[in-house]
Amino acid sequence: MKKLKSRVWLEIDLGRLRANFAIIRRRIKSVSVLSVLKANAYGLGALPIAKALSDAGTCGFGVAEINEALALKPLGKPVQILGAILPEEIEAAVANDIIIPVCDFRTAQLVGECAMRLRKRARCHFLVDTGMGRLGICIEDAGKTIAEAARIPGIAFDGIYSHFPNAYQPRCPYTLAQIAKFKKLLRGLAGKGIEFKTVHIANSDAVNNYPETFRPPFNMVRTGINLHGNFDPEGQRAMRLGSIIRLKTRLAAARRLPAGACIGYGCTYRLPQETLVGTISAGYADGLPLALSNRGYVLIRGLPCHVLGRVSMDYTTVSLAQVPDACIGDEVTCLGGDGKHEITVDQWARLKGTHAYDIICSFGSRVERKYIEQSPDDNA
Repeated sequence: MKKLKSRVWLEIDLGRLRANFAIIRRRIKSVSVLSVLKANAYGLGALPIAKALSDAGTCGFGVAEINEALALKPLGKPVQILGAILPEEIEAAVANDIIIPVCDFRTAQLVGECAMRLRKRARCHFLVDTGMGRLGICIEDAGKTIAEAARIPGIAFDGIYSHFPNAYQPRCPYTLAQIAKFKKLLRGLAGKGIEFKTVHIANSDAVNNYPETFRPPFNMVRTGINLHGNFDPEGQRAMRLGSIIRLKTRLAAARRLPAGACIGYGCTYRLPQETLVGTISAGYADGLPLALSNRGYVLIRGLPCHVLGRVSMDYTTVSLAQVPDACIGDEVTCLGGDGKHEITVDQWARLKGTHAYDIICSFGSRVERKYIEQSPDDNA
């Protein structure tokens, strides 16, 4: 049977993606960019995104765990696990030349033993906890632990990195202290003859707010959300990036309802007058935040149509007062658009009381991902 068109789809502009990558590269100049594609590129589709970024010149890909890493290996670029590795995952990582995070001495021992057994040289980066409090060798113990681990045979420790919790805050004393601690550690290790090919600490927020994180001794940055054209809502925006996504659906119904009619679960909206009401084929299962209920709007024929009542799992009701000639099957833009009525990821994040990552990762499995080439690669 012929597959029917999806009711809800996400347009992902690979041209705009490459344009964003070029803007980031211009800001950091000669420093390399590691493109972070965790969680299937935050739900957008890791392989198409990775291929576009490979063409754009990324030095490699950062992921959260081994299965994500193995999926990207065929592209021929270095793939680095940025979080942690479990003991049972080490052999697959070593065998496939995945860059392994070393967060403790025992992990280094296990990696070395596996590498010797496989007669390979494992590639590793030390992860140092300078204040994130999540993973890594505690900064107080890092000098001693790294010096001991560096002597383990079978491993090429060609990198070292750390991570920020507050880099969205410009000139944050906590972040500045992390940078200072990390630099002090590097100087101490250099004094022992231990140096690294790759040194990185900058995430997307730091690329915007902390230029010192892409100057020596740092020679690589990690970026994920900026590639999508989004930022942390609290941080400054040093780059003019464009969103790569548009979430669309279709109008499923158009009805004229009388004054006093209640709309949706909980009857949270009552029509003050006779109104032309539409129902669109998308709900919170597709990624529409419940916070849009009685507050947000969608675009039909380029005009805002306000959400009436509570967003349901599969459908959302909107006012068609702005578009009285709307027809069933009309295209509806839930996220995206142009001009003054554009609906942005940041707007949804503010309504929901969250951040852009949460919005981007929330698009449901039935939402079709469509890859387009709408924006020119040289767009700044």
